[in-house]
Amino acid sequence: MKYDYVFKNATIIDGSGQEGYRADLAVKNDKIAKIALKIDDEANIVIDCQDKILSPGFIDVHTHDDLVVIRQPEYEAKTSQGVTSIIVGNCGISGVCATMHGEVPDPINLLGELDEFVYPDLKSYKQKINDISPSVNVGTFVGHTTLRNNCVESLLKPATEANVAVMKQKLIEAMEQGALGLTTGLSYGNAINSSTEEICALSEVLAQYKGLYATHMRTEYDCIIDAMHEAFLIGRHGKVPVQISHHKCAGAKNWGRTVETLALIDKYRKQQDISCDCYPYRAGSSNLDLGQVTSDYDIVISWSTPHPEMAGKTLAEIAKIWSVTLLAAAEKLLPAGAIYFQMHEDDVRRVLQHDTSMIGSDGLPCDPNPHPRLWGTFPRVLGYYSRDEKLFPLAIAIHKMTGKSAERFSLTGRGFIREDYFADLVLFDPQKINASATFEDPKQKADGIEYVFVNGVLTYTQKQMTGKRAGRFIERQQ
Repeated sequence: MKYDYVFKNATIIDGSGQEGYRADLAVKNDKIAKIALKIDDEANIVIDCQDKILSPGFIDVHTHDDLVVIRQPEYEAKTSQGVTSIIVGNCGISGVCATMHGEVPDPINLLGELDEFVYPDLKSYKQKINDISPSVNVGTFVGHTTLRNNCVESLLKPATEANVAVMKQKLIEAMEQGALGLTTGLSYGNAINSSTEEICALSEVLAQYKGLYATHMRTEYDCIIDAMHEAFLIGRHGKVPVQISHHKCAGAKNWGRTVETLALIDKYRKQQDISCDCYPYRAGSSNLDLGQVTSDYDIVISWSTPHPEMAGKTLAEIAKIWSVTLLAAAEKLLPAGAIYFQMHEDDVRRVLQHDTSMIGSDGLPCDPNPHPRLWGTFPRVLGYYSRDEKLFPLAIAIHKMTGKSAERFSLTGRGFIREDYFADLVLFDPQKINASATFEDPKQKADGIEYVFVNGVLTYTQKQMTGKRAGRFIERQQ
C-alpha cells in the first residue's frame, strides 16, 4: 500500500497517559493506517520525527468559538497551538438553537453579532460546519441561557412550566441531532434567576441520550461549595455526568480553597460521575461585571464600546485617569470586557494536577485584546507546567488534552493514536514548545508546533496555515 504520509522515528505519546514509545506511523486518507516499529512502505511524503513528539491532536473542551469558527474557518488561534477539535456551546450560551428577538443579550453577545445567529436548530449549524470544513473539528452543547432567550418573557425572571416544556422539546430535538449535552452559566445576570428545579427538569432529557451536563456554576466565589452541591444535585436528578467548567476559587479571600473543593469532588465522585476542566492561568476573562469590581486584584479592560481607547489598561489606571472610583470607572466603560486576576497560582496548579481535570481554554475570540489563553493554553501546559515546572509528566499533560477529553465528551475515534482512529495529529518539539502569547501581546502563535493534521490533512506547518482544511462536525456517539 502507498500511504499519504509516513512519520519516521517518532516518539509517540498516544493520549492514554502511558509513557511514549518509538515507532513509525502511516496515514492514509483520514485515518491512522498503521503503527509499527518500522514502516518501509512507499508514501507520498515522509516526515522525519527524530527527537520530536507525535501526539493526538489537542481537544479544547471549553471554548466560545461557536460563531468565530464559521466567520474565520482558517482558525489560526487554535490550529497554531495544536488544537484539532473544539467543544462549543459552553457556559449556557450557544450558537445553535438560538432565535433572537432584537438585540443579542448578555452574555450570548460574547459569541458574535445579531446577524450571525442564524442557526435555530443544531441541524443547520452542523450542515454549515460540514459545508465550510474549518481547520478544526467542532462538537457542540446546547446553552441553557440560549434556550431561555427563545421563550421566556424576561431573562431576569424564573421560567414558567410552559417555558420549561418548550425548552425541553428543543433540547430533545438537539440531542437527537447530535448535541453533546446541556450547559449552564448560572452566575450571569440573565441566568441567575433560573431555579434549580428548572435545570433539573432539563437534565431529565440528557440521560436517554447519554448526554453530559456542563456548568459554569452559580458562583465561584464565597459560596462555591453551595454551587457545587447544586451542580451535583442536578447530575443526580438527571442521572447524568457533571462537568464543572473552568474550575477555580475566585476572589482573594477564597485563595487556597481548591483544597476544599477538590476534596468535595473526590467525595462525591464515589457516588456519581464528576469531572472538571481548567485553563493554565491565574486570570479569567468575561464581560465587565459591576459585582466583581474590587481593589483586591488587578482587572484589565479587554474592550469597551464607549471607550475603546482604554483597552489594555487596568481599571485602577482608568479610574486614576478619570479621577473617579473603580465602580464609577467601570460604569462608564460599560458595555465592556475584562480580564480578572482573581485566582492564586497554587490553586491553578492544584486543579491542573487533579485526576478529574482536563484542559479547556475558555478564550473569548471576539475580544480585540483577548486573554492569552485563546492562543496559548495548550503550549503553556506542555512547555511551562509540564517541562519547566514539572507539575506532571508530559504523557499525563497530553492525556488531559487528548484521550481523557475524547472519552469524557464521547468523541469516538479521536483523542488517541491507534490504528483506524482519525488522523488528528500534532508533531512538536518538546524542548521548544512554548506559549508566546502574553497579556501585553496575546495574539501570538506558539513555538515548537511543527505539523498539525486534521482528519489526515496537513493544516498547519512552519507557523503557517497551509490553506487546506478538513474539519468536521462531531456528533455525540452513544
